[in-house]
Amino acid sequence: MDQKFSDLGRFWKELRRRKVFKVVAMYAGTAFIILEVVNNLVGPLRLPDWTPTLVIVLLGAGFPVAIIFSWIFDITPHGLKKTESIEAVRKKKVQSVPVKRGIKAVDIIIVLMAAVIAILLYPKIFKSDKLKDIKDPDGRISVAVLPFQNLTNDTIWDIWQDGIQVNLISSLSNNPEELKVRQTESITTLLHSRGLTNYASITPSVAGTVSQKLDANVFIYGSINQSGSTIRLNAQLVGSNSEDAIKSFQIDGKAENIFEIIDSLSVMVKNFLIISELKKDMPLNIKDDVYAGSSEAFRYFIYGRNAFNLYDYPTARYWLLQSISIDSNYIDAILQLSMAYKNQFLSDQLIKSFGNDVYFDQAKKWCLKAYEKRDQMSPQQKIRTDHIYADYFETPNEEIKCLKQLLNFDDQNPNIYYSLGSIYYELNQYDKAIPEYEKALEIYKKWGVKPDWVFNYTYLGESYHNTGMYKEEEKLYKNAEQDFPDDPNLILNQLILSFTLGDTIAVKKFTEKGTSLMKSLPMSEASIASMSAFIYSKTALLDNAEQSYRRALSLEPENPVRLNDLAYFLIDKELDFNEGLKLVDKALELKPDYYNYLHTKGWGLYRQGKYKEALGILQKSWDLRREKAIYDHEAFLHLEEAKKAVANQNNN
Repeated sequence: MDQKFSDLGRFWKELRRRKVFKVVAMYAGTAFIILEVVNNLVGPLRLPDWTPTLVIVLLGAGFPVAIIFSWIFDITPHGLKKTESIEAVRKKKVQSVPVKRGIKAVDIIIVLMAAVIAILLYPKIFKSDKLKDIKDPDGRISVAVLPFQNLTNDTIWDIWQDGIQVNLISSLSNNPEELKVRQTESITTLLHSRGLTNYASITPSVAGTVSQKLDANVFIYGSINQSGSTIRLNAQLVGSNSEDAIKSFQIDGKAENIFEIIDSLSVMVKNFLIISELKKDMPLNIKDDVYAGSSEAFRYFIYGRNAFNLYDYPTARYWLLQSISIDSNYIDAILQLSMAYKNQFLSDQLIKSFGNDVYFDQAKKWCLKAYEKRDQMSPQQKIRTDHIYADYFETPNEEIKCLKQLLNFDDQNPNIYYSLGSIYYELNQYDKAIPEYEKALEIYKKWGVKPDWVFNYTYLGESYHNTGMYKEEEKLYKNAEQDFPDDPNLILNQLILSFTLGDTIAVKKFTEKGTSLMKSLPMSEASIASMSAFIYSKTALLDNAEQSYRRALSLEPENPVRLNDLAYFLIDKELDFNEGLKLVDKALELKPDYYNYLHTKGWGLYRQGKYKEALGILQKSWDLRREKAIYDHEAFLHLEEAKKAVANQNNN
């Protein structure tokens, strides 16, 4: 027994002398580093899924070879030499003066390797709660879902790059208490601003940058793969700042069951983010909201949504109607269609000075269709529907309430802040409108993209103007010129500001630019004169405004719009009540019971002190306006003034 231990001891010493243990340690460390590098490069370089397995096999095969070489050979300052036997070493060993051992290159390599391994191992050892440090102060995790990459080599799956993204966002958005999910429009805006319309070019680094711009704590990045009739979805949950993979997900299924595959992936992600990590001690009853209807209906919805984002409302309506014809319960498609009709109405109103009532009627019709299905909706869908319904049929207060609720789902959506600002603007509450408009612009600036349209600037500028913040307004317009050069709406506001400041040089400059642009647009001379009158009326140049209104009327004497414009100006500015009432009566003869003209007449009678008669007409105007689902705060205030005046008369 003693002989065996003696032999084992000599063998152990020989292993140490031949530096076998050092080679084993260096090989293991090098292998670990190689595997980490390979795992991090598989996604960005689109390497096959079996790449890490192949590397492990090769490293495993090289391990015994490394041990054998370390036994036979030794690395010396003079190169690779065969290791001498212990007997030969003893014979050559002579008495010598001990020298201090210096630091060798191999020692430096070992130290550096140990440091690298420690850095790589640290997050793996101390990863008990990777989500703990990426929560917002309110305890929620904000998530950005990127479009999935189509790696099938079959273009038919391109549509599902957006499709998977939309369904995951919809599903995760059902949990506003735990998650804040960045919405599709914000992500699409950022990607397109970087020219990333081809999703194959979205690397994890790019996805991380987009996620950081959105103030999202984590992002989901994935791909679509196919083998025969089997579809595989791969997804990774990644920290936005560290770009460390927190969790990987993989699910397979048949191509014809794509919605079931997406649904299952959604559940896996939610289970990890919510149940497993965030609410371990709380039972959750999670209702999934992934659209699981017809794939064709979904395909047409994506087409319609993309056209809507490009302001091509006729094309958007075409595809959305196709989608709804297949699935009449597709809530998102119905809401999008309502908005497409409304935006077409508003677009026509901006270009032609009047909107097609047919479009507005259709917008209300589809809104009501969605509203009838509220019991079938997710919480976020229900609030979105309530907001659109309030826009058509209720007061601005209900709209504000809904928009603030939507911010709980995503507080980095500039469109919500813009909508809030616009409601406060409509209510003449400019002090409240300003911070909302500013927040929207702040988000766009952080993203490094320009706003969707010039009104993000012009409405904020008008709010500044109406509160006397002329320096802020002037600075804002200079920034706006970078994003919307020569935009008519911007030039209009700049001209009004120039008049207000008495800057004759700027007045001349913007007058010339504005005149040139108006002549290039499909506007009649009467429309141009009416626009000039509007500009003058915003300043102290009331004589110029009156002259322009009269010129517009002389060019189109039978146009009720021109009659009403001059009538309202004369009445509102207290210039000539009698002439104003005669003009509006003529407008009403040409277009009886039109709410705008009734409002002008009612306001004229009020100004003459005929309160009871004025109240009846103003009330009729208001009722007709609300039948059209149109809210006008000035008309509301005039009606309230008339009610108070009549009440005071009755009390006296």
